[in-house]
Amino acid sequence: MRRGWNPRALLRALRPPQWTKNAVVFAALVFSGELFSAGPLLSAVVAAIVFCCVSSAGYLINDLRDIAGDRIHPMKRHRPIAAGLVSPAQAALAAATLVTVALGGAWLARPALLAVVGGYLGLMIAYSYGLKRLVILDVFAIAAGFVLRAVGGAVAIAVPVSPWLFVCTMLLALFIGFGKRRHELTSLAARASHHRANLEAYSIPLLDQFIGVVASATVMAYTFYTFDAPNVPPNHAMMLTIPFVIYALFRYLYLIHRRDLGGAPETLLFADPPLLACIAGWGVTSVTILYFVS
Repeated sequence: MRRGWNPRALLRALRPPQWTKNAVVFAALVFSGELFSAGPLLSAVVAAIVFCCVSSAGYLINDLRDIAGDRIHPMKRHRPIAAGLVSPAQAALAAATLVTVALGGAWLARPALLAVVGGYLGLMIAYSYGLKRLVILDVFAIAAGFVLRAVGGAVAIAVPVSPWLFVCTMLLALFIGFGKRRHELTSLAARASHHRANLEAYSIPLLDQFIGVVASATVMAYTFYTFDAPNVPPNHAMMLTIPFVIYALFRYLYLIHRRDLGGAPETLLFADPPLLACIAGWGVTSVTILYFVS
């Protein structure tokens, strides 16, 4: 018997909570000084919507590829496709529709954005069908996805891509990505390799070293940005935001090591009030310094 459409399950399969990751699209808007300009703001919003569409299409493709593995995961087995609430044919049709909307929207917004979105889509497909099984490169692929989002935000408003934006985005994404791998390894234990083939190549001590190195590099890169980037106030007031970044990293490490969290970074931000308050404080302080302090 042919299965009917389940709109609520399909919406869950699109993973709306993951759309928060596309907030990085607005980084170029904020740090270029164009936050309160109507035209660039509208372009950034369109770019964010485009990335929400293409990223949801990527999640559908990934879930289609990983049905068997997700069904043995304690949490992912409840995903609509793995649970049988959305059929593979329905998921494929939804993914194709979202890709069409995303590519069309990118072209209408700015033709150069189409190339970035196309590259992001290609990366997500490559991740689902190969890169996710390559140790270390799997997390670099995730980080590259965040970098492409940030680049897309810059392209959408026609400003140069800052090397600081590139470096800080990449390092922070690596930090979160290795933290997620650590959570998968600890939560799945002996079943880890059945869920994700390359997890057996990792170990907790190895991932802890990776996370420590990347966290240190993130702090250093962001610190250099606050007093060396050309778009920050010459009085070095941006250095006042450094404590927020350090606390956020330390808080995230605490949540990974002491509360065994980190498997869903997109929800952890809203589930942990101290982390959310810290990031909000960083945002308010950064905007105040960049726009109102000369």
